[in-house]
Amino acid sequence: MKVQKFLAGGIAPRPIALVSTIAADGTGNLSPFSYFNTFGANPPMVGFSALRRVRDGSTKDTLNNVQATRECVIHAVSYAMVQQTSLSSTEYDSSVDEFQKSGFTAVNSDVVKPKRVLESPFHMECIVKQIIPLGNDGGSGNLVLCEVVKFHIDKSIFNSDVIEPQLIDLVGRNSANYYTRASGTAVFEVEKPRAKKGIGVDQLPSEIRNSHILSANNLGQLGNIENLPTETEIKHFLDTFEDNNASESISEDCKYFTIFRAALSFVNSDSNKVDELIETAAQIALENKDTDFAIKALCAGINLIRQKAE
Repeated sequence: MKVQKFLAGGIAPRPIALVSTIAADGTGNLSPFSYFNTFGANPPMVGFSALRRVRDGSTKDTLNNVQATRECVIHAVSYAMVQQTSLSSTEYDSSVDEFQKSGFTAVNSDVVKPKRVLESPFHMECIVKQIIPLGNDGGSGNLVLCEVVKFHIDKSIFNSDVIEPQLIDLVGRNSANYYTRASGTAVFEVEKPRAKKGIGVDQLPSEIRNSHILSANNLGQLGNIENLPTETEIKHFLDTFEDNNASESISEDCKYFTIFRAALSFVNSDSNKVDELIETAAQIALENKDTDFAIKALCAGINLIRQKAE
């Protein structure tokens, strides 16, 4: 189905739910789903969509089991278990236990009947609250909404009270046979909007908004500041660099400091060079999360160029 390929490629990477269920006869079932997310914290609600078979519109074991028992265990999928998880997606006969086929270790749950996957660092025992059919044809989804009644989380994936991406090492699903590993250099931080409203990109000076060096992401970072620096703050910032004694105390291993200092040497000779170097310094500062330096450097550069033009 073309539409399914569009969705799988355009909405990605998607988190993977490795869902454990149990049939009426006690046979365990294990299957991964990438149409999966969290939908609320109080009560804790998660959901996944179990699609009908494309070829004939029939339903699969996981959906049949949750309809019958109203229970499941949902596991996060780490990089260390991605191959076994993929194997568990094989369409075995209903009488086959995917725990055995995939080589995962089954452990008892505390509240629900389906077993848990020992190898996963994050388990959620769930009660199925609602199943919403989204169609009756091949490829149609069935949204399974679940309330988490107990968490099992490996202590080793925490940093203080936060689950650390580098430690849980999750994988996400993309199109075709592609996956994403959500750790290493693939993970980065974006500062949340401040408690006080950011000024927004529209309130930045036009010289900054129209930069040929700063990216849209850079402008978004600058738009998150609460106030533009005052003239006094800009003057103090410039004085720090123009005072030779003070500038010696500035760390030379901060590349953007060095570039900004170089820009000052062109103030009386080449305004375009000043602009280019300062914007470059600001961009590097933003990459290093030094927003304060970036906005002060940019505003200082604007002032210097305007003064030169007068």
